[in-house]
Amino acid sequence: MLIETPRHAEIFGLVKIYDVQKMLKLDSREFEAPLLRSISREEIEDVLERFSIVIPVKDEKINLLDGVLKAIPQNCSIIVVSNSSRTKQDRFKMEEDVITNFHKLTKHPILLVHQKDPGLALAFKEVGYTHILDENGFVRDGKAEGMITGILLAKFLGKDFVGFIDADNYIPCAANEYVKDFAAGFCMSESPYTMVRLHWRHKPKIVESKLYFRKWGRVSEITNKYLNLLLANHTGFETDIIKTGNAGEHAMSMELANIMGYSTGYSIEPYQLVYLLEEFGKGEIKHAEITNTGIEIFQIETLNPHLHEEKGEEHIKEMLLDSLSTIYHSKLCNDHLKSKIIEELRTSDALEQGQSPKKNLVLPPIKDIDVKKFMKVFEDHSEAFVRFES
Repeated sequence: MLIETPRHAEIFGLVKIYDVQKMLKLDSREFEAPLLRSISREEIEDVLERFSIVIPVKDEKINLLDGVLKAIPQNCSIIVVSNSSRTKQDRFKMEEDVITNFHKLTKHPILLVHQKDPGLALAFKEVGYTHILDENGFVRDGKAEGMITGILLAKFLGKDFVGFIDADNYIPCAANEYVKDFAAGFCMSESPYTMVRLHWRHKPKIVESKLYFRKWGRVSEITNKYLNLLLANHTGFETDIIKTGNAGEHAMSMELANIMGYSTGYSIEPYQLVYLLEEFGKGEIKHAEITNTGIEIFQIETLNPHLHEEKGEEHIKEMLLDSLSTIYHSKLCNDHLKSKIIEELRTSDALEQGQSPKKNLVLPPIKDIDVKKFMKVFEDHSEAFVRFES
């Protein structure tokens, strides 16, 4: 692979955020150049062997899930965490059928779990991680809850890296690139605490029966603006370093995934950045082992565009409200920035006059969960867990 070297980075405490690096060639011969980094196929393969890709699914089109599954490199394990409907039309059963057929043909190792499996809820209860349960004792709806489940399964498999790819992608080859872009980031990292966030080259939209290749998603542009303002308020220097505020496609080293806090709703991706800035940017550092290595955040621009399912204006407003709420309630956010966020949300019709953004629920790090006990309880009591072996 051939990728730009980071030309600029901003450091906030122990957090180093690299500016966007463009992926130039997915398959290239090795050579040296001052502003480019060549990553060998062997380096990429080594990372992929230690990698699990989590695919969160909720009532997505079956053909889209099938395409994403087929795009994941064979030497990566796949973890599908579904929260799809099981009433009227059992979409989870449809997903299981697709995965079963895919595995018969490819022998790709896959774990499949449903978020509302009673055995999953019992496993979380038995290891003391009850923050993830709702008032009825089940795992709550939400992407963060599915991501945490996927991380624990990857941890049980002994993986060093875990990545997330949404199931609503219309371009399977894009999903294949995402995994390799993740791996490239980990190959460049010098810290065991690393996150790789993808910046899509374009997000195509249908405009007057033609494809229009937008550079930014509507919510992403606004989220990035306020994350950068949050950072600038404390450094004293205006910045545009953050360009992946709502990066659904991202990956972490397991060392970092262990110590992360997770926010529910659509705030999960921006909260990751807010959490790292809060915990490791200023003040007392709770994790002394990070002092010597720091945390690295890579932002990589893909070659492929990202064409995904459109979910309407209300979805956009909910995403914007959740994203800006997590910045609004950050301990790094001052009154001036809060007033700007309120104005933005009201202008966008995401917040009514007289209202303030509600604080998103935050789930604590998973580092103290006994994964072996978690899996023992889960497998003993599960109603829907399926393990497809290679």
